[in-house]
Amino acid sequence: MLPPDTSGVQLSPDEVARFSRHLILPEVGMEGQKRLKAAKVLCVGTGGLGSPLLLYLAAAGVGRLGIVDFDVVDHSNLQRQVIHGTSWVGKPKIESAKARILEINPHCQVDLYETALTSENALKIISQYDLVCDGTDNFPTRYLVNDACVLLDKPNVYGSIFRFEGQATVFNYQGGPNYRDLFPEPPPPGMVPSCAEGGVVGVLPGIIGVIQATEAVKIITGIGTTLSGRLLLFDALGMKFRELKLRPNPERPVIDQLIDYQEFCGVGGTAPGQEESGSVPSITVAELSTVLDGAVEDLLLLDVRNPPEAEIAVIPGSVLVPLDQIESGVAIEQIRELARGKKLYVHCKMGGRSAKALIALGRHGIEGVNVAGGINAWSQEVDPSVPLY
Repeated sequence: MLPPDTSGVQLSPDEVARFSRHLILPEVGMEGQKRLKAAKVLCVGTGGLGSPLLLYLAAAGVGRLGIVDFDVVDHSNLQRQVIHGTSWVGKPKIESAKARILEINPHCQVDLYETALTSENALKIISQYDLVCDGTDNFPTRYLVNDACVLLDKPNVYGSIFRFEGQATVFNYQGGPNYRDLFPEPPPPGMVPSCAEGGVVGVLPGIIGVIQATEAVKIITGIGTTLSGRLLLFDALGMKFRELKLRPNPERPVIDQLIDYQEFCGVGGTAPGQEESGSVPSITVAELSTVLDGAVEDLLLLDVRNPPEAEIAVIPGSVLVPLDQIESGVAIEQIRELARGKKLYVHCKMGGRSAKALIALGRHGIEGVNVAGGINAWSQEVDPSVPLY
């Protein structure tokens, strides 16, 4: 990436006052602040990572921010997505983000793309920006962002989070590695739970997102040493940082076009948490409700979520056996005995873990039926008194 063209860029008296703490830094100064004002940064996603990213890029004085997102604000977002507020629940995230950005920096131009990033629109959108900040939470979009940045020769500032751990780096910068050097192939569908299923401590995306914003500012201003070639790993519970070296793989296949990334990642466009549900028999929550209204002594409803989730909400009559106990084999005989002479139904939060449980049980000759959509669908379609989380 070449430094942004600052010819003709001037700072107003308000901007001089606003960014004075930058201007007195010799490493930034007037030229660095003009580069920030001239810079064009695209953020894909306005969730946990996108929130601190956008807040701090706007506050730093980035002149043009693009935002790609098609989701609406939900109450469950507010624990970590600090750019949004309660008054915006049910409204588009990109509109909420724009309003907050302009409160922080009214001089910023905010471009909104209320759409999913796809192979059809990625090159057109990304080509308008100097660099991309990846705030996504799924593998198909990460590969798409990476490949588009490679084709367009744009730096890709990457971050990811899960539970209490996060990572960050800079891809495709000054001949450095790209995402496919870290993950040549996507993991099997369902192997890596989403934050919606596995959880995430609310402060974690703030830390990783601010690291991404720091890297973007350094790239734009040309100061410091970026994370290109280094994967920064953060453990919030131990409060530890460590690094892994990343190098380009000379045998990596050439990226010469965008592909079908849903197919590449094996998810087939299914909803998060349901990638494996098609490989096992399943019923809807409405059908399960009908079954439960009948002879419940002839069935076993198995809940494979974790105990803290069962403290939030349960489907009446279910028996809790966490997935890890099934996959490790510890609970196989217990389930075999519980299910003897009964029809087995298995549920989790959204349907992904229950499908994995049935696959594991099938290896031991225990057959059952997956409850598609899990307890979340039960709350939405059958019993609204069951808390949705």
